[in-house]
Amino acid sequence: MNLRRTLRALLLGCVALASSASAIAQSYPSQPIRILLPYAAAGVGDITARVLAQKLSQQLGQQVIIDNRPSAGQIVATEAAMKAEPDGYTLLWFNQGHAVSVSLFNSLPYDPAKDFLPISTVGYFGMALLVDSKSPYMSVKDLVTAAKANPGKLNVGTTSPGGTQYIAAELFKSMAGLDFQTVPFKTTPLIVASVKTGDLQAMVEILAPMIPQIKGGSLRALAVTFDHRFAGLPDIPSLAEAGVPGYEASAWNGVAAPLRTPKPVIERLNREINAAVAAPEVKQRLQDLGVDAQGSTPEALHALLVSETAKWKKVVEAAKIPKQ
Repeated sequence: MNLRRTLRALLLGCVALASSASAIAQSYPSQPIRILLPYAAAGVGDITARVLAQKLSQQLGQQVIIDNRPSAGQIVATEAAMKAEPDGYTLLWFNQGHAVSVSLFNSLPYDPAKDFLPISTVGYFGMALLVDSKSPYMSVKDLVTAAKANPGKLNVGTTSPGGTQYIAAELFKSMAGLDFQTVPFKTTPLIVASVKTGDLQAMVEILAPMIPQIKGGSLRALAVTFDHRFAGLPDIPSLAEAGVPGYEASAWNGVAAPLRTPKPVIERLNREINAAVAAPEVKQRLQDLGVDAQGSTPEALHALLVSETAKWKKVVEAAKIPKQ
């Protein structure tokens, strides 16, 4: 008799949970959604997030708001998202920086792999290995040959140590077996100016601000850092294709939610984000920014975070970048 009562109670509980999940899925969203962005406004990450937010607002019938909260290591936005109510109305712009930051800080107030529920990737921000248009280096092979003939004498400019561009240059150095100086700068214009004066022999930079100079002939792109050619610059090979097999470095971006966000909400958001990034007008807009738009499953985004955390840990340690 007691067993029957227990089974009946369990059955009723399961029915209640299923009904509750169905109700959540049907009513969500009933108010605006915020995506906390760990970047400042106007950068390529911010613009990408706003392109997605505009499309999601149309699809969901609720406003999707980008809330910029920049800070070193992305800590401010990420911690705020972790502590937010897990109801699907506060999300986090999840990205490669979360994978790298684990190796750059002695401690973080969260664990990117354990304290969030991944939803979907949005796109991959490619970079390029560039030289001046008057440079004698016409290919990656030329640059590699020069670097091997002059160990420690070539200078490659990037942004600050630990940044996406810096560790991409260090990965190139390691995988190609080279010895060159990776020189950090505060801003992209300073890097470009130093390439033009010859103080730098090459540079690694996010594609978005470089596309006009590449197409205008001011800078020569030797390769892109995707593992494939970029549709927006189809004549430029990938680094892997140009002589560094297996090389891939791109700043992926996605969306995640606080732990314990209901599964029906995660599933709805996953469907909507994948539909948004597959829309032709969104794909074209992101391609113009140097972004390869790609959605994913939640599981694939989690696997990407885990694999990237391990990959960049090795690069950071090999480059001896001090922890903060």
